[in-house]
Amino acid sequence: MKLLSFPDTPFQIQLSFDSVIDNLESAVNEKANRQAGHEEALLKEINQHPELRTGITDIAQIESNAGLIRRLLAEYFPEPLTLNEIKGVSFPYLNVVFNRTQRFNNILKAAGDNFEFNIRDLDQHQFYVLNCCLILNEFYNTKLDFRKPLFYDIPASDGTIRHYRILYNADFLDILPTERSVKLTSADIDQLINNYDNLDLWMEKFPPKSWLIKGFALMSLIDVTIENAVSVLKERLLRFDAASFEQSIDPVFQSIFDTPHIKIGFTLFNSEDNTLSIAAFGKPLRSFIMEGTEPRNINDVLCPGSYQALIVERRYFAVSDTSDFHIENPDSSLACHVAPSAIRSFILAPVVKDDEVIGLLEVVSKKSKELNSINANKLDVVMPYITDNIKRLIVEFQNQIQAFIQEKFTTIHSSVYWKFKEEAQRYIYSRRRGEEKSLGAIVFNEVFPLYGEIDIKGSSAARNLSVQKDLQTQVLSLLSLLQKIPVPTPSDGFEKGKRQLERFLQDLLLPVKASTEQYITDYILNNIHPWLSECQEPGLASAIKEYFIENDKASGVFHAHRRKYEQSITMVNEKLAGIIDNRQEEAQQAFPHYYERFKTDGIEHNLYIGPSIAPGQAFTEKHLRDLRLWQLKVLCEMETAHHYYKPSLPYPLDVTTLVLVYDTPISVRFRMDEKRLDVDGSYNARFEIVKKRIDKACVLNTDERITQPGKITIVYSNLHEEKEYSEYVHLLQEQNILDRNIEKLDVEDLQGVVGLKALRVKINHDNTSLTMM
Repeated sequence: MKLLSFPDTPFQIQLSFDSVIDNLESAVNEKANRQAGHEEALLKEINQHPELRTGITDIAQIESNAGLIRRLLAEYFPEPLTLNEIKGVSFPYLNVVFNRTQRFNNILKAAGDNFEFNIRDLDQHQFYVLNCCLILNEFYNTKLDFRKPLFYDIPASDGTIRHYRILYNADFLDILPTERSVKLTSADIDQLINNYDNLDLWMEKFPPKSWLIKGFALMSLIDVTIENAVSVLKERLLRFDAASFEQSIDPVFQSIFDTPHIKIGFTLFNSEDNTLSIAAFGKPLRSFIMEGTEPRNINDVLCPGSYQALIVERRYFAVSDTSDFHIENPDSSLACHVAPSAIRSFILAPVVKDDEVIGLLEVVSKKSKELNSINANKLDVVMPYITDNIKRLIVEFQNQIQAFIQEKFTTIHSSVYWKFKEEAQRYIYSRRRGEEKSLGAIVFNEVFPLYGEIDIKGSSAARNLSVQKDLQTQVLSLLSLLQKIPVPTPSDGFEKGKRQLERFLQDLLLPVKASTEQYITDYILNNIHPWLSECQEPGLASAIKEYFIENDKASGVFHAHRRKYEQSITMVNEKLAGIIDNRQEEAQQAFPHYYERFKTDGIEHNLYIGPSIAPGQAFTEKHLRDLRLWQLKVLCEMETAHHYYKPSLPYPLDVTTLVLVYDTPISVRFRMDEKRLDVDGSYNARFEIVKKRIDKACVLNTDERITQPGKITIVYSNLHEEKEYSEYVHLLQEQNILDRNIEKLDVEDLQGVVGLKALRVKINHDNTSLTMM
């Protein structure tokens, strides 16, 4: 006799009806009524088949005695219940079930000839140990609770899977030792209890086929398809994501509604702007009521009846036949949308959380009448789980957005995130305790500031030149076009306009002023373009159309030089920012420090390092010196990268490089209104003043800027700073990053700032250690 798919068991199995036959004999001896004759005849027939008492060892014996067994067990299988109960005779975990009720047979017939009994999630290890536990409880008085729900998953004729819980009545089973049984000690039992995973140990104490299990079990199945579907749904929703929506959810609802035609969709509802939209939790969820991917007003999607039910009354809205629904509601956008589709019946369910509709669950079928207002109530058992998990996905998505905003749009750097988290926890905990406390100040004391910039040289002049060239092209084109337009009557304004354009052309031969671009553009827009728009000359229509095409800022020739300039600025900034951002990841490993970087006409950066930034680590002067040397080296790398990158720019642009040395520690505070760190207090303001005024400074008593292309300029205040940075310069000279010649400069007096000095050194662009960094 074959045991499931598990070859090993501690039991020898004897299928026997000895206990039932004994009961039958007792009944015959005690009864003196008219039924005794029937029982005597049955007992006489049974005695002709001793294997029913001593033990059946072959399936053929079951088949040959099927009628007799059915009569013997008739008391346990009432005929009036044969179409109601799912019941049969078996051994626990045996894949042979016989004497089945008619309903059981109908289920197996629908399952097909290839169906085999397999208990869900039961493997050889579990099977063996559970059998051993039966013996321990029976013979050694242990109270091991090894019980777990057992299930059969049986396909129905329509392809859906029905789920049945297995219940065993073991009253007719006896467990007996054999000569091969191993006698266990208390120590043996303790060892087994503490070593569930050691199958070899269990097989040592309970050798295969060393015990006898005799008798039979009554097996009943209970259809728990809906309960199982809810359980599976809860399990899948725990690890649910948008990518697995269809594969995870559809089969569950197919089981609940007992049809393979069910599909599930979902649509988000935004009560703030009254719109429906596709839910994009990583991957867009499927929706059957939305057209396209753009949000739509809910009244453009739902009909008045469905809106009233779903949004106002917050109840299910069911349509059992979409064709009838369309006929009855010919003007309904919902009816017009679903009628041409494959959907023939559907249910919409509001997903409500915290008294707010957050979305619509869509249950659709390709068969009419399959979904309706009656079976819509089956959703009651699953909607709480759907609601909780949709809300979870929304919250997770919002958290991702918040994290993205924090990463991309704020200046809360990772090095100081701990401080913000600490203050947030303190504030939230105090509010939960009912304490009214304001947010505390986020201040970092005694930090050393480092400032550096790579500025695009002459960016204003370069932009003015691009404006000049574009306006020259546009004005010349306009003058040529106006020459072809017949002079209108009166002609004074027209001729005045042409003369003004000619004056503009003369003005554009000289360097343009800051206001020139706006003035000329406004004049052309308000005085010249109306004439072109009103011109009715058929021969000029094409030329006028071409003119307006060329005036397009995104692609027209009249903005070509300005686009090249803007593109060049963007390319320079992206290139330089990428270098310092990447190098920052490495520098943070040496010692955490605050870093912020700004894109202007070039790249500026601030660094703050000190014990208050990373209080959990010991800060030394070496950390500061290492970061200062790192800053110089990275700026040289950035300038060198630009040197090689410049020929590929649409508009060739030079850059200058500057470092500001500030050896006095300062305090920085997070400005809540500006959402950024800034120096704290007036006594620290000098650092910011110098930063803002130094980049355009000149060498004392000259017109020469302290910054020059191809060189790095280090601005400082005292001899101590000069000595320290001279050491860094010498190190970089030894690495052939900087030229041997060092210029020592006095910086002109600036407003509120006097006595600054500078070191200026040429950068060796041919240094491979920089180009390979």
